[in-house]
Amino acid sequence: MFKGGMAGMMQKAKQMQEDMELVQKEIKSLTCEGASASGALKVEMNGDHQVTNIFVDETLMSDKDMLEDLIMMAVNDASSKIGEISKDKMKNVTGGLNLPF
Repeated sequence: MFKGGMAGMMQKAKQMQEDMELVQKEIKSLTCEGASASGALKVEMNGDHQVTNIFVDETLMSDKDMLEDLIMMAVNDASSKIGEISKDKMKNVTGGLNLPF
């Protein structure tokens, strides 16, 4: 039988759920910066993957196509960082279990 029985398992599950809710709130409060390769364009994104700020170097204003590409790169970079941080924080709570969230 399981150590601590069914009540022990239920308590652990409840604690894991509470920990996950706490981590999810923590993730939502995150802010990450993504940047283009040159760093001339930067994007800030929150834990909900919403862009909260964009910084554009004046030198980029004359090339619309390049500006669009750099925005896309910076947004993807920030989103990637948020995703990695989220995955790491959730892994700590779930003990490495691959749970959908």
